[in-house]
Amino acid sequence: MKINYFDLNIIEEIEMIDFHTHLFPDRIAEKTMKLLRKQCRMDTYTDGTAACLSQSTEKAGLELSVILPVVMKPAQFQSVNEFAVQFRGGNLLSFGGIHPDSNDYKGELRQLKDMGFKGIKLHPDDQNTMFNDIRYKRIISYASELDFIISVHAGYDPRYPDCTHCVPSRAREVINEVKPPKMILAHMGGFRYWDEVEKELVGLDVFLDTAVVFGTIPDEQFIRICRNHGTDRILFASDSPWLDQEMSVKYLMRLDLTDEEKDLIFTKNAQKLLTLK
Repeated sequence: MKINYFDLNIIEEIEMIDFHTHLFPDRIAEKTMKLLRKQCRMDTYTDGTAACLSQSTEKAGLELSVILPVVMKPAQFQSVNEFAVQFRGGNLLSFGGIHPDSNDYKGELRQLKDMGFKGIKLHPDDQNTMFNDIRYKRIISYASELDFIISVHAGYDPRYPDCTHCVPSRAREVINEVKPPKMILAHMGGFRYWDEVEKELVGLDVFLDTAVVFGTIPDEQFIRICRNHGTDRILFASDSPWLDQEMSVKYLMRLDLTDEEKDLIFTKNAQKLLTLK
């Protein structure tokens, strides 16, 4: 029998959190989304605005969506983070962003801490920097000293088909050298690099998120990675607007994981990282 988990009120019970979403200022959202859809050759499930993401979050039965802004160039640091800092109430919470070419990465990280951000987002492809570059290592080391959560795009990005800046081997080098206690590798450690993830990353002290992997990674491999890595280090994520939040919730709900494992992935791991409970 096919179970409708929404009818069972499981969602309200477990207070789920989506640890990987994106939005843009209203004035540029339509133009930005049109460009991204063209570049990625993918449809989207929100219009890129905060209002639409908030509605999507509620519709999916989620308690909270974590927003991950990307600083595309150093000069954007102030504007990106001044926009992001407003999302710290209701069902949206934004991290901050920093670029590896920052002239004062320690000063900028301290500023982000003073602004109240719980974490930062790094995107090696958007920032055109290999993940094992010394600039990232320095940022990650100091961000860890400041107790930041560090979310990193990992693996293939359709906008940059000729170069993947964060492959599992580079991520492993950073983890082994810097030892960040609160780093998340998005897309289950490396989008479309999951065989390498199993060889290089499974078992290391790093979190993996599920952003935009459902329907792409084989279910059996997803479950194997979760269990071999440890479900206490897996975070539910959709990558909205690229994957529908409600569909992502339903997809994970139907997988052959225990209720305890799902509770960790949907809720408890995220709450622990965010120190919500």
